[in-house]
Amino acid sequence: MKKILLVTSALLFATPALAQHVHHKGPNGGPMEDVAGVHVEMTASGKTLTFHVLDDANKAISTTGYSASALLTNGSERETMSLTASGHTLKGEAKADIVKGTAVSITLKTADGKSGQAKFKY
Repeated sequence: MKKILLVTSALLFATPALAQHVHHKGPNGGPMEDVAGVHVEMTASGKTLTFHVLDDANKAISTTGYSASALLTNGSERETMSLTASGHTLKGEAKADIVKGTAVSITLKTADGKSGQAKFKY
């Protein structure tokens, strides 16, 4: 009986650690992560990948001076793309349509020199 109780307790405490990371939804309906002190929301349409850059109140921030790149992985296919700062977004164009299940990693450097990475699943 003690063994069953011990195993059950261990599983209950381990469950949160085993849970998958859950992205918050951004104001544009895409998954959102914190990167380099800002919020970044990813959206995709066709071949276009867009990252919306937001402050803590989810208000758009100018991306002037930002640099970023993205790595798209789907099965054995990999594509790296540079992202272009445009207004309040960072955008890139893939070689083919971005399909559901694609893993996207962004590497971002802000205008004030902070840098970071985040992973998304489309």
